[in-house]
Amino acid sequence: MTDPKPQRTPPRVLTIAGSDSGGGAGIQADLKTFCAHGAYGMSVVTAVTAQNTRAVTAVHPIPPELISAQIEAVLSDIGADAIKIGMLADAAIVRAVAEGLRGHVPAAEARIPIVLDPVMVAKSGDALLADDAVAALRDELIPLATVMTPNLPEAEVLAGRSATSLGDRLELAKALAALGPAVVLKGGHAEDGAGCPSREIEDILCDGSTTETFVHPRIQSSSTHGTGCTLSSAIAARLARGDTVRAAVAGAIEYLQGAIATAFDVGKAAPDRHGPVNHLYRWSVDDG
Repeated sequence: MTDPKPQRTPPRVLTIAGSDSGGGAGIQADLKTFCAHGAYGMSVVTAVTAQNTRAVTAVHPIPPELISAQIEAVLSDIGADAIKIGMLADAAIVRAVAEGLRGHVPAAEARIPIVLDPVMVAKSGDALLADDAVAALRDELIPLATVMTPNLPEAEVLAGRSATSLGDRLELAKALAALGPAVVLKGGHAEDGAGCPSREIEDILCDGSTTETFVHPRIQSSSTHGTGCTLSSAIAARLARGDTVRAAVAGAIEYLQGAIATAFDVGKAAPDRHGPVNHLYRWSVDDG
């Protein structure tokens, strides 16, 4: 028997987010996505939720001091090549995360890439961010982020302005990019002129100086729970391995399209079911 080849150390990616008991979003989706990209995933849990494919039935925020301790434990020992931030629940948690990261993420140009997904509402419509946390998010965390990935409603709240047309969304992305990070304004909530979901999704990437639109067909599927978590985690994993922001965003969009297209049924059939995507669709299972 020949000796096994030495393994390369995988990129280290930390997720700071809430736990989804149904496994489709949050920490669970993030870790699956990191795994699918060959990264070593670590986690800081900010909240524990009771949820499934139909609703969020309970949310328990983790005490800020325990969140700070988790960040310190991971970054002081293992470190990270990229960080993804998701659900933060309230203003105290936002501040704890910002303070914890400032102690470990250099302000210089070689700083760790941070992808901020400003999670405000679950796919079921349940609120996941307290109103008083929006200002803290804008003031404390957005300046630390490398990339921010809001959907249209989240972007409108953060910028304090509405957007209907593509031109409006382009201006909205520019306004958010002026706060510091590159912005991926997701197009899944956009509607056509008749008020129906658009047939094509236009995701906008704006880094403050250039703007690019990624156009792809809308996949008709009820398995869209955790798509925002998955996209931001895929961007973080790709940045961790050295991709440029543009390449990371393009690759993450392609990965998410495949994960939606190959999703399998999870949860009881119901009109309000939002099932998870297939995070590990690129892996084959040998039943033999």
